[in-house]
Amino acid sequence: MPMPPPPARPDPDHVPDEAELRRDLAAAYRLFAHFGMTDLVYTHLSVRVPGEGHRFLVNPYGLLFEEVTASSLVLVDAAGEPAQRTDWPVNPAGFVIHSALHLGAPHAQCVMHTHTLAGMVVAAQAGGLLPLNQMGTEFHGRVAVHDYEGIAAEDNLAERERLVRDMGERPCMILRNHGLLTAGRTVAEAFYWMYYLEQSCRIQVAAQSTGAPLSVPPEEVVVRARDQMGESPVKGWLPWQALRRKMDREQPDYRT
Repeated sequence: MPMPPPPARPDPDHVPDEAELRRDLAAAYRLFAHFGMTDLVYTHLSVRVPGEGHRFLVNPYGLLFEEVTASSLVLVDAAGEPAQRTDWPVNPAGFVIHSALHLGAPHAQCVMHTHTLAGMVVAAQAGGLLPLNQMGTEFHGRVAVHDYEGIAAEDNLAERERLVRDMGERPCMILRNHGLLTAGRTVAEAFYWMYYLEQSCRIQVAAQSTGAPLSVPPEEVVVRARDQMGESPVKGWLPWQALRRKMDREQPDYRT
């Protein structure tokens, strides 16, 4: 099989249309299933659709992530109510966290939330995420924390405000006693942060399980390593192209 041409660096000002967003988000759902970051039919990945009003794409309630396709994604309003004809229900309560950030955090065009084992273990630890290896240093100063207040409720506007306040401009959040959350300007960016946040949590849990003393680099080294990785208006675009090619080869029905 011939190698594909190298991907062209995307235009950071490109605004994807709904069809493109549907394909990207469906691919993200399949990749979450592939990498073991699912919780049966629970948790959500959502993305804002351009245009007037507040409209977002989210998974139909009841499908496994491995079953999601571009056309099965449901367009909802800010309350999580369907804005299109659909035979599938939507879980409005599960969309509360997403809608709060979509509406209140300008960089949260795409929001991803997980209940993974490693993520929930770290979310239960008072010390949060530790910079135990090079991968983890990228999160230094970039992970917000939101204290657990019970199941997010539609009528709890005060918690929605606290979620936005706690997130600030950071791309990642640990929901204490709950799980992980990432936000990005694109699906690719939100996926990048979630994939490596999850890997950093897995590394931490594995390191702690050995019982050996943990080695945490000095603050100045952690900051230097983080800064060496840099920032980009198209964060995560390169691995995202490779992952989309993987889905195109192995699970092409995600695009339907």
